[in-house]
Amino acid sequence: MSDWKHLLKRYVATFERLDDMSADELLNPIGWMLAVGESDPYGFKQWQATEISTPDSCLQKLYAKLPGPFPPLFERLVLSYRWAEVDLHSYRLLANPPGQGLDGLLDQMSRDSGLWDALLPAGYLQFGRGPDIDYDPVCFDLGSKNKVGDCRIVKIDHEEILCNYRVKVISELAPSFEDLVLQTIELGERV
Repeated sequence: MSDWKHLLKRYVATFERLDDMSADELLNPIGWMLAVGESDPYGFKQWQATEISTPDSCLQKLYAKLPGPFPPLFERLVLSYRWAEVDLHSYRLLANPPGQGLDGLLDQMSRDSGLWDALLPAGYLQFGRGPDIDYDPVCFDLGSKNKVGDCRIVKIDHEEILCNYRVKVISELAPSFEDLVLQTIELGERV
């Protein structure tokens, strides 16, 4: 097994350690599509991330609509797995829904047009949000790409965008996506 496959398998395994993975048909339709087993007494099911191989050509279609490519490890993640939005304690990872291609992922990333329209020209690409109910976008800082194509992970103040039309970085979550994955794995092992 290659290093990235092993690393991503460990990362995806942390989902169920850090999130309750519950799905409701109305409130979490993507989770419901990935649900397994019977409903609990309240009508909820548990969802699971699913390993699905997606052709690299799907990335090219997606990249035609983006200002730059994802970090390589995130590319491998979106081509290898499907998941519902998952809360990983320091951030929520936007869903990569089941379906043909990566159109569902693009829909998740661009759902809030106010944020999308402000972030892209500034060189930020949202792939997550703050934890719990925090709506601040968590983004790849495409302007900070290193020689291997990874970049720092930042959190942007959504109110500054929506109220003041300014993109303001409020924190750096990790110096790279790979570092964010390793931090998440470490957190999952401590819980």
